[in-house]
Amino acid sequence: MFAYYLRLALASFRRNPGLTSLMVMAIALGISVCMITLTTYRAAAKNPAGDRSGILFAASIDSWDPERSYEEYDKSLAPTMLTYRDARALFASDIPDRKAIMYRSGGIYTRADKGMEPQYFRTLMTTGDFFAMFDVPFLYGGTWDAKADAGPEPVVVLSKEANQKAFGGVNSVGKILHWSKRDFRVVGVLDDWEPMPKYFDVSNGAFEQMEGAYVPFAWGPILELGSHGNTNCWKTEVINNFQDFLNSECIWFHGWFELRSAAKQQAFRRFLDNYVLDQKKHGRFPRPLNNYLYDVDGWLKRNKVVDDDNKAMLVLAFAFLAVCLVNTVGLLLAKFLNAAPTAGVRRALGASRRDIFWQHLTESGVVALAGGLLGGLLGLAGTWALRAWYGRLVKETVHALPFDANNFFIIVGIAVAAGILSGFYPAWRIGRAAPASYLKVQ
Repeated sequence: MFAYYLRLALASFRRNPGLTSLMVMAIALGISVCMITLTTYRAAAKNPAGDRSGILFAASIDSWDPERSYEEYDKSLAPTMLTYRDARALFASDIPDRKAIMYRSGGIYTRADKGMEPQYFRTLMTTGDFFAMFDVPFLYGGTWDAKADAGPEPVVVLSKEANQKAFGGVNSVGKILHWSKRDFRVVGVLDDWEPMPKYFDVSNGAFEQMEGAYVPFAWGPILELGSHGNTNCWKTEVINNFQDFLNSECIWFHGWFELRSAAKQQAFRRFLDNYVLDQKKHGRFPRPLNNYLYDVDGWLKRNKVVDDDNKAMLVLAFAFLAVCLVNTVGLLLAKFLNAAPTAGVRRALGASRRDIFWQHLTESGVVALAGGLLGGLLGLAGTWALRAWYGRLVKETVHALPFDANNFFIIVGIAVAAGILSGFYPAWRIGRAAPASYLKVQ
């Protein structure tokens, strides 16, 4: 019977191609808008740390102005960055299993043999544990050790893209790059790695481009390298040199700590509180004790990586799909009632109400299937169009929720389910219609 219902549905489409096309387009538009919006939303909302999200923690200390809060929308929140003194003090703790402090710098890199054009590389000043903490993959070589942090040794790790620009993509471990009037030896080259959102440093945007070079943190004060990211200050201070700037209450550093057990997490929270209480004795931290230790999920929420606008757009997209489905219900009802005389003839020849119902519900499903296939293609085209127009952010959303075969069939399945739901009432209505009046017309 199902094959027979399919033949009837196709015959109905040929009789009313315009109305059928409108229904297919209504479903396709609703599905495509929903999937494009959901793709971008899920890319922004996902936790890129995976199973490490529960052991990585970002520290936050309320070192801000006693007269006004750091965030106007929530006065209880502390700053998301640290001062230099605080970052160094937290890094000195022996509680974490691993620890990393960091800030973003940059500069022009060259080669002594003139084998490359001078290139500006975003540079992350960080410590050696960074790479293991954030599960960074290496193509060549590896990271530096604690001795290189303490030295500091003139070493650098390059991204795959930076290595391509500097050395043509070959294994460059042991080769020399010149930066900030110093020669730095390449000890490692990263493989493809671009977590989205860029959760370990969201101060300049959660979807900012990744750094091209990674250098031991201790070179920052030695070379007097300022931040190429955000720097926030709240009080007037006398700053005559770079050391005065480091000793100021300006915040521009991040501190991340790997704490693998609940006991260590509690111990580090106590360490934070004790550190702040001790600093209060020296006249610092005039605000009440207000420290935070965020896991990755909490950190993304704290920094509003997925803000209310994203959520509102998602709600609006599904509301648009609902409107499209309501319109489809109206179009199906009009189409089925227009073909009521044919249904009346079938009833007179012995078809039951159930037969009429399933015939028209099958037709609704075929319309929905066509709309789902078209909507999936439109969603794919729309996502790639956004990638072309808006660049890197949307490019990453394609990788975050790829339109592979499984996802495509899921999209089509959603459309079919929605279409059948939309066709339920029109099919029931035409199945309940009395055939006598239509037979008189016929």
